[in-house]
Amino acid sequence: MRFDPIQVEVWRHLFSSIAEEMGATLERTGYSPNIKERRDHSCALFDAGGALLAQAAHIPVHLGAMPLMMQSLLPAVRWSPGTMWLCNDPSHGGTHLPDLTLVAPVFVEGRSVGFVANRAHHADIGGLSPGSLPLSTELFHEGLIVPPVRLVVRNRLQPDLLSLLCANSRTGAERRGDLAAQVAANQIGVRRFQELVARCTREVVEQRAAEMARYAEAVVRATLSRAPEGDYAFTDYLDDDGVGGADLPITVTARLRGGQIVFDFAGTAPETAGSVNATEAVTRSACYYVIRCLAEEEIPMNAGAFAPVQVIAPEGTLVNARFPRAVAAGNVETSQRIVDVLLGALAPAFPDRIPAASQGTMNNLTIGGEDPTRGARFAYYETLCGGAGAGPGRPGADAVHSHMTNTRNTPIEALEWHYPLRVREYALRDGSGGAGREPGGRGVVRAIELLASAHVSLITERRRHAPPGLAGGGSGAPGRNRLRHADGREEELPSKFSGRCEAGSVLIVETPGGGGYGVS
Repeated sequence: MRFDPIQVEVWRHLFSSIAEEMGATLERTGYSPNIKERRDHSCALFDAGGALLAQAAHIPVHLGAMPLMMQSLLPAVRWSPGTMWLCNDPSHGGTHLPDLTLVAPVFVEGRSVGFVANRAHHADIGGLSPGSLPLSTELFHEGLIVPPVRLVVRNRLQPDLLSLLCANSRTGAERRGDLAAQVAANQIGVRRFQELVARCTREVVEQRAAEMARYAEAVVRATLSRAPEGDYAFTDYLDDDGVGGADLPITVTARLRGGQIVFDFAGTAPETAGSVNATEAVTRSACYYVIRCLAEEEIPMNAGAFAPVQVIAPEGTLVNARFPRAVAAGNVETSQRIVDVLLGALAPAFPDRIPAASQGTMNNLTIGGEDPTRGARFAYYETLCGGAGAGPGRPGADAVHSHMTNTRNTPIEALEWHYPLRVREYALRDGSGGAGREPGGRGVVRAIELLASAHVSLITERRRHAPPGLAGGGSGAPGRNRLRHADGREEELPSKFSGRCEAGSVLIVETPGGGGYGVS
């Protein structure tokens, strides 16, 4: 199959530039620090049949999951010009409830030509604790479930629905501002998509989109064909589910045959009482991310790249939980362990491409309560960076977000301005990277003082099972959570924690290091 490399490159950027501009709009108009500072959002384009056309370089766990939501929504709702549909429901391809997805159809001369969509993590969507990442045991504990509903009709926001959404959040003004930013991002996407069709014609756009899909599929098939055919299996473990279950195995067998791959998760632990259950959308997202990373050249991220990939995620397991299982941590923590398992399985097949394990957690931290200086509620959410795994010919990077998260940190200045919190320490965690010919990256130490009494929740992993090294390299140091009380007493906290902390206490999170590579 032959491709014009110039046309491939031109159209790859034409499509992706729309998604990138949507992301820039969302960042610049977002209200909360989680959107405008951390960039915890993602944007994508789909064709008229709901197939992924392009995505911006945003959050992997969002972007790989959105195609499943499009497949669910496409036949389920009535699409018309000037409408936008909002959804976070895991049964419709949602990841967890704080991730609100807004989808807008694109019409040209009365005909549907595609869709634009964005997914943004809202810092509070209700539930048992501020930040909507509680130690939950069912979905209803985790916040407001939003089935597909029209947030925008005839280009106008629906005030009743907006009021309902904001009333179910502890920080309603933030929700109103961030939802308005999501609408603005889609408006830009619709306009740019329409301009592209008007400039190049519908037929040319569809032709080039199909060519992009064929090209992406060809590159992925060629990548997979270079590895020895066979079955490659690996198992790793989640520390716990936060409510009693521990050492939960995730197992995958990767079957490589003829330029195709099947990821079979048979043998994975059954769904559990805590919130580490992942939806099928999250599991597929992790599989697509790993395949994308294996490609040795820059390729369009579209439906064609997924065509050679089959995912078997048995229903009722950690990787395909059933309603109404709790799933808040499955999106942020189990997704990371799935990536570790996939890379572990594929390491013998791609020894020159696969690194040691990175920190394997997002170190989710939420703090919320009453801000006495402003007389208003606040909800702070952040994922903390850690060490990346070392690989062939390179050490692991220090203090980075890796794999299924691609956010920034919240700058100290922004954090202390918006919340009654003070950062007492933010430093590299020396000695946390795994030993090896190529050492693993170092994690960080983040110490935050509460200036007001608040509810604190931690959803973390790799506190019991350290990130393993590869090719004889050492494991990275496991993470550690501590609470220094106002009277000076220090308390070790478990990997999953939720409770009230008094003013003057200091929360100290030490994030894991990455695994080392090779014998030193």
